[in-house]
Amino acid sequence: MKHIAKIHQLKLALAAFFIGALAIGCTEDIDTSARFTLTEYTVLSYLESDSNYSEYVKLINQVPISRRSESTVAQLLSARGKFTCFAPNNKAIQDYLDTLYTRGIFNQPTWEGAPNEETLDSVRKVIVLNSVIDGSRNDDVYEVGDIAAKDDNDEFQTANMNDRKLYKTSIEQTDSIFINGVALIDLNNRDIETINGRVHEVHAVIAPSNDTMADIFRQWVAEKKRGYLVMSKLILACGLEDTLSKTRDDVWEDLFLTQQVKDLRVHPTEQTGTIPEHRKYGFTIFAEPDELWEAEIGKAAEDITAEDVKEYLIAKGAYPNGTTDNDFKNEKNIVNLFVTYHILPEKLSRDRLVIHYNERGYYWKTSGTNYTIPVYEYFTTMGKRRLLKIFESAESDGIYLNRFPILRNGRGEFGPEGLNIEDYHESGKFRDVGNAFAMYPDENVGNKILYETDGGAEHLNLLNGCIYPIERMLVYTDNVAKRLGGERIRIDMAAMFPEMMNNDLRRPLSNYSYGASQTRGFPQNYPYLADVQMQEGTEFYYFTGHDRGWSNYQMDEYNIIGKYEFTMKLPPVPTRGHYEIRFGVSAGSSVRSMCQVYFADNTKYMPAAGIPMDLRIGFVRHRFQNGNQTSTFGYATDADYSSEVNLPIDEQDEITKSLRARGFMKGPKYFHIGNGAGANIGIQGEHVTRRIMVSADLDPDKTYYIRFKNVLNNKDLQFFMDYFEFVSKEVYDNPVEPEDYW
Repeated sequence: MKHIAKIHQLKLALAAFFIGALAIGCTEDIDTSARFTLTEYTVLSYLESDSNYSEYVKLINQVPISRRSESTVAQLLSARGKFTCFAPNNKAIQDYLDTLYTRGIFNQPTWEGAPNEETLDSVRKVIVLNSVIDGSRNDDVYEVGDIAAKDDNDEFQTANMNDRKLYKTSIEQTDSIFINGVALIDLNNRDIETINGRVHEVHAVIAPSNDTMADIFRQWVAEKKRGYLVMSKLILACGLEDTLSKTRDDVWEDLFLTQQVKDLRVHPTEQTGTIPEHRKYGFTIFAEPDELWEAEIGKAAEDITAEDVKEYLIAKGAYPNGTTDNDFKNEKNIVNLFVTYHILPEKLSRDRLVIHYNERGYYWKTSGTNYTIPVYEYFTTMGKRRLLKIFESAESDGIYLNRFPILRNGRGEFGPEGLNIEDYHESGKFRDVGNAFAMYPDENVGNKILYETDGGAEHLNLLNGCIYPIERMLVYTDNVAKRLGGERIRIDMAAMFPEMMNNDLRRPLSNYSYGASQTRGFPQNYPYLADVQMQEGTEFYYFTGHDRGWSNYQMDEYNIIGKYEFTMKLPPVPTRGHYEIRFGVSAGSSVRSMCQVYFADNTKYMPAAGIPMDLRIGFVRHRFQNGNQTSTFGYATDADYSSEVNLPIDEQDEITKSLRARGFMKGPKYFHIGNGAGANIGIQGEHVTRRIMVSADLDPDKTYYIRFKNVLNNKDLQFFMDYFEFVSKEVYDNPVEPEDYW
């Protein structure tokens, strides 16, 4: 697989520039009174002092920092801040103009060659806004040493002013570093330190591709480009190109610019609920490389057709309930079922396939790649809704899809009567495939994502998506469904909504670059989160929890106040059977709320699920605004509660049964509270709880919804959402291997 071609049709190029011109960056005018008065250089004054950047200086004085501001990028670079500037020299800009002329976008290789003012304005923004990273919120300036230390093709944590994340590549045994694979950082004029940032001269304009997923698949098919040619054919045959061409919600863009959607008020305990400036669409595709298809089918990639793939799937016994005609656009068609299981409706950059933050033994600030217990996430695929598990551990040596190891969890062969090892690491053994259909005898080892192979980083070039090569055929087999149904499915709430990833809103590892540093709000009068329907009076916030030391899974949370009532679409369950739906609650606050839960597969008729759920209830103390109340669980002190972890496992199980009878469970051992790696592997503090909200028979072919409604009069009390657990009876009521405490 080679890098994506740089030459495109005129129509696509123009469209790419118009899309790329819409930057977010900062959204406020620059307060020029805050400029430095010292004699040292700012980023701006340094650039102005060197004639090598004269063309670039002209441009930064012409380009505004955002659509909502009249301040220019030059003004920004003269003010206080933490800026990284990859400044193209005059030759780099002229080379770029030459390219625009060669591609037919400009009439001549000069600024006068622009066909109209709109194109001229767009090109200026491409050059300027992609060259500056404002790291002021995160105290984040990229020195050459920081850049060189990053793995090739890993994205920078902070986006540039065009809301695109850059990445670096390098040439082994040299000091040559390239930004986005094309812009060489000058060997001499690099790491120029100014009082408000760093300047790196680059020898090419940084202009990330604005090709959509649909553009690139059409191009690869037309050019018969090897790499993902077979997958490209399948995607087009399934009629997915219109979906994969989506980049943003234009209705939201108009509402935002005309201020018909507004920030939420300052949250009583946090910040203003800054609404997102954009509502982007994104996609992730896990694709079998052409070499794999050729080995499986026995034809050259350019000769393999959708019909060939259909016959291959039939021969393998895949998707036995799928239709087998050539109507590949039908969601029930065997090829459509195969292809859509490869696609997620969110753009997952490599650092977001799984998120390492506060799992036991790991601390995001200091642990680096010294991973400990497994980190996993479950996403809902496109087409027929199914779960796809993404997994990484200390033992996995990479990120896998649908990996099902036997963990040393204190149960089964690792229980008190067995090996008695309980550290939740992989044991080296995997679940038995059994008699269920599987593509491979060792299917439960998982399907490795091959992003480190040659061409594995091509996903970084696409505007609205990522493409990752995988090591073998990805099929949602009976075995995969059974294995998913046979484990506790814990999903972070921020992973349930694609908009959180597509708009860089899921931020446990850094602050936002504009507006409130750690808070975002979602207006009630527009369905920004497509799977959430809010009634009037609902004030819906998201807190990143960045570096806060909270008692949360992966630290972030949703926090809803007001006279709230909202309904959420839930992920699918993998198998038919009886399930518990659990709710993770940190009850360590006196400003939590109480709500009624409703559940059904029809939003027009949703019966109540049990009695109202009180989020103020802890195991040792119940926290109310007028003071703590005595626990109704029989614990007098925190020591009484925490000492139970030292009891024999059968006694702990009896305690669990008594708590479950009341709809409660202790918090999981999986994540630690606060900062540091969390050496204590006992049960969480008494305020970290789980509630059994729903117990019902569920069907994988149905879509279920849950509704939460405030039952208290105080509109400032908080409804807290951290994670859900979907747990089958096979797991929570297993007489052979009871559910573990992790």
